Amino acid sequence: MAQCFSEIIGHQDIIGHLKEAIRQGRVSHAYLLTGEKGSGRRMMAGAFAMALECRESLDDACLVCESCRKARHQSHPDIIYVTHEKSGVITVDEIREQVVNTAALKPYESPYKIYIIPDADKMNVQAQNALLKTLEEPPAYAVFLLLSVSAEALLPTIVSRCTVLDIRPLSRTAVKEFLIRQHSLPDYEAEIAAAFSQGNIGRAREAVLSEEFMMMTERIVILLRRIEEASTVELVDFIRILTAEKQNIQEYLDMLTIWFRDVLMYKATREIDRLIFKKEISDIREQAEKASYHGIQEILESLDKAGARLRANVSFELTMELLLLSIRENLNG
Repeated sequence: MAQCFSEIIGHQDIIGHLKEAIRQGRVSHAYLLTGEKGSGRRMMAGAFAMALECRESLDDACLVCESCRKARHQSHPDIIYVTHEKSGVITVDEIREQVVNTAALKPYESPYKIYIIPDADKMNVQAQNALLKTLEEPPAYAVFLLLSVSAEALLPTIVSRCTVLDIRPLSRTAVKEFLIRQHSLPDYEAEIAAAFSQGNIGRAREAVLSEEFMMMTERIVILLRRIEEASTVELVDFIRILTAEKQNIQEYLDMLTIWFRDVLMYKATREIDRLIFKKEISDIREQAEKASYHGIQEILESLDKAGARLRANVSFELTMELLLLSIRENLNG
């Protein structure tokens, strides 16, 4: 369900820019919203489209009029979401059929005809060139909202015809407050999920709605409590668990990184309030006292190396073995 500007967490600079454009009647024909998956690009585009088509409010959706109700449920005839059949590419035929060939048709019932392309970075070169012709001479009523991981993923000629808005990560506090308010999470769980999300509201929401997330957290805590004394057999067993969940390995690496940043933070400051894993303070304190600064830094670097090795298709089991051995070795000073 689409949201209005007032329901969006953060990004007040972008919201302010878009509201001002509506109030002043200076809406660009094309916008490029950049940011990683889950950053809120689609939410922002939907809110902007709904506000543009609203019949009652000046710069935000009223959520009451017929236009807002249709936009809210993505059934508005003048707000078109471009889709594609193949997961990795938007073809020239899809752009021609859904955008180029329909842009000349006037809006059915609203002042604007709005095209939202959620995966604009997946357009192949031919598709981008086909869209470019429409962007060069757009109908007066047309607004194009392109969503991409980055501006670099698109042709410079496309980018040059767009107003570029970068959806940046939110603060950890903003994400934490959202999770507590919207999902009634305990403070401790919200703190972990917010840190894990790295400012990505979509990632945070996915984490708290997933039963696997807290199970993963528990596995990490159990492993780290025992890793210094763990036998080779126990390490092999844990590698077997990771292998079964290798599709989520980056989440495990991110969580391990959060833990050891806590260890480093406590060693440097002795402050508990700044930690993520506050409930595990006794374990954090023990490891901070045992490990050297150099050792903790080596662990953090080994986590980065593990991610790089996996991206380079190095053996999963070998990568995990090297990582766990590095953690165990460097925790002992």
